[in-house]
Amino acid sequence: MRSLLERYPALLPVRGDIEKALELLTETYRKGGKLLCCGNGGSASDCEHIVGELMKSFKLRRPLNPGFKEKLSQYGDEGAALARTLEGALPAVSLCGHSALSTAYANDRDPYMVFAQQVNGYGNKGDTLLILTTSGNSRNCLYAAYTAKAKDMQIISVTGEGGGRIAGLSDVCIALPERETYLVQELTLPVYHYICAKLEEAFFA
Repeated sequence: MRSLLERYPALLPVRGDIEKALELLTETYRKGGKLLCCGNGGSASDCEHIVGELMKSFKLRRPLNPGFKEKLSQYGDEGAALARTLEGALPAVSLCGHSALSTAYANDRDPYMVFAQQVNGYGNKGDTLLILTTSGNSRNCLYAAYTAKAKDMQIISVTGEGGGRIAGLSDVCIALPERETYLVQELTLPVYHYICAKLEEAFFA
């Protein structure tokens, strides 16, 4: 955390919330849960980025469980190749892709409820929903949050200053001290890089 704050001193006011989000996600993964992510525009790209850091190696090597490697190796040369190449993963899903599902649901039902439909389908008690919304008021993100709460999921939000309506629905809201969208997004990346790196360290160091 010290290095993060030295490079991004603007994050000092939300230091405690960043640590709370890390604790919540660590507990989610320890209990066998997964992370769902949603956001719009640049925040959608950040969701995909986060999934990429969690589902494969980020800074550290992630060796497979020896028992799993042994099971793979029974499938000859191809199984041995899998055992050598696969890495440990922290399960995470971005709700911002899935173009066939998203466009079909938007066309047939309601475009503002596309994220909520995916939370309904993927989410379980013990999972965490990460919402990136610079305003804190994006309607599709609010609908996703209501659905997650109804499913007894945890919610982490990363927003601009004030937190908007999503703050009141979140177990942890990291309300970054900026208001303009691009400035909020500039601070969002170091926050999730820090969290992803610490999660990797906790489970694979």
